[in-house]
Amino acid sequence: MVCVPESVVVDFQGVSKSYPIYQSPGDRLKELATFNKLVRHRDFWALHDVSFQVRRGETFCVIGENGSGKSTLLQIVAGILSPTSGSAKVSGRVSALLELGSGFNQEFTGRDNVYLNASILGLSTKEIDRRYPEIEAFAEIGDFIHQPVKTYSSGMAVRLAFAVAIH
Repeated sequence: MVCVPESVVVDFQGVSKSYPIYQSPGDRLKELATFNKLVRHRDFWALHDVSFQVRRGETFCVIGENGSGKSTLLQIVAGILSPTSGSAKVSGRVSALLELGSGFNQEFTGRDNVYLNASILGLSTKEIDRRYPEIEAFAEIGDFIHQPVKTYSSGMAVRLAFAVAIH
């Protein structure tokens, strides 16, 4: 058993992720029909034996070429995917920024979308009320916060979505 200090909020130990690749859709069915006795796929390893720790307050960056597993790693951190092997432990609240702002209602004001998105991310109304001034200030969209999001530039919408996600 590995002892992890309390300050560690992300702990990956030997994390690997594979996806089965089939030559044709029928091969998946044939494999299922034989209860995996007849293997009709090859494994594609998006991640292999990845280990790292992130402590509270630290920032980390994932850099790599296209197809190197960056999004897969981040989806495991966010709890969207599970590793094929290894251990991935995350303490605290994590939100995925892979589709930043995709949940905004274009007819709602920026303020309304702050409350909607923050509640989807798990914050209570009291928590949102407490954090709202920081979110509004960080977004730097001024009085547009009171206008429907459909009137925003794409940059304004992304800044507001990012402000909600990080707060």
